[in-house]
Amino acid sequence: MEKVVDPKIYFRTAIVLLVLLAATWMIAYIDLGPFNLIAALAIAITKAIVIALFFMHIKGSSRLLHLAAVAGVMWLLILISLTLSDYFTRSWVQ
Repeated sequence: MEKVVDPKIYFRTAIVLLVLLAATWMIAYIDLGPFNLIAALAIAITKAIVIALFFMHIKGSSRLLHLAAVAGVMWLLILISLTLSDYFTRSWVQ
């Protein structure tokens, strides 16, 4: 049996995503120096978490789906670390 989600949840989630979109847009016009990247990444990660929790129905789902989501994030971190290790060590061989 499929669980029915209240439409208010989707409306609130959409409002939160629109607020985060406005924050992303505003951060682009504010000069925070080296913190521009940190602020933009924090907003992007927050948007990704909101989308995963509510639109992908990870919140309130089984532990197996939580494990799959964590495994996906871990795989992404492994790929990023391998890419960055290649990038940072390219100048060693000359």
